[in-house]
Amino acid sequence: MAGYVPFFGPVHQIMQLQKLVNMFGGDLTRRHGHKVHKLTLHGGFSCPNRDGTLGRGGCTFCNVASFADETQQHNSIAEQLAHQAKRVDRARHYLAYFQAYTSTWAEVQVLRSMYQQAVSQASIVGLCVGTRPDCVPDSVLDLLCEYHEQGYEVWLELGLQTAHDKTLHRINRGHDFACYQQTTRRARLRGLKVCSHLIVGLPGEGQAHCLETLEKVAQTGVDGIKLHPLHIVAGSTMAKSWQAGRLQGLELEDYTNIAGEMIRHTPRDIVYHRISASARRPTLLAPLWCENRWSGMVEIDRYLRAHGGQGSALGLAWDPNLLS
Repeated sequence: MAGYVPFFGPVHQIMQLQKLVNMFGGDLTRRHGHKVHKLTLHGGFSCPNRDGTLGRGGCTFCNVASFADETQQHNSIAEQLAHQAKRVDRARHYLAYFQAYTSTWAEVQVLRSMYQQAVSQASIVGLCVGTRPDCVPDSVLDLLCEYHEQGYEVWLELGLQTAHDKTLHRINRGHDFACYQQTTRRARLRGLKVCSHLIVGLPGEGQAHCLETLEKVAQTGVDGIKLHPLHIVAGSTMAKSWQAGRLQGLELEDYTNIAGEMIRHTPRDIVYHRISASARRPTLLAPLWCENRWSGMVEIDRYLRAHGGQGSALGLAWDPNLLS
């Protein structure tokens, strides 16, 4: 973004978002009675949209190294958890987050061994498993249900990105929205919580598309949402279009307006696990404001203060003490 100056704002301003948005950190604290952190893990999984099983080339926006710590993939689950715990604020308990690639893309016995290594750590109170909607057979859901029934908090994080089949085809996702709906419903019928990942700024999509995606996801039934601004990262198909001048980076103002309205149109019982995201240069090519993880959050905070918090566009009067 031309003329962009990174914002290094006070953390207390970000914390005020808890009064405007039903954020995951606050939700965990209310339910567990103390701070709970997510610790990201690399399980060494592949992706069926890259290895030729379901497709080749992967999603056009994808370079997973920009979001996951590839250096950790050769360490054991216990070593990764210990390493990650040292990098975050002290907390009594943690959620083990299998983030990189498709964390259900393996035989059930392999998944069981890996998930068990995580929950066997005394400080782990739950699992978050990131995957694709087309890679969650009943056997995997049944496995996750075992941990749910043992009292662990279990989140199935599904990469949807958009509810528009035309865009899903354009970005080479390899599945349609109906697939996402079926997987979400099967998971929630088993009592598993579902968090849907959505991207703002996909080629050909504007605010109306994003609000329609939100509406369809909410109607399907969902427990959590992660919002991401579109990152153009080195090694992705989109990077070639950006370098050729055929694709523009998402402006911070545009992201703020779209994300802000999505939050305002979201029922209050849905938890936002994330409302922005960041990546590092040189992997990150555009937009450069995404290099500072506070930028999007600060601007969304300002937007919601001016226009109303989560659910306000649905005609719900906002009580600033509701989530405090």
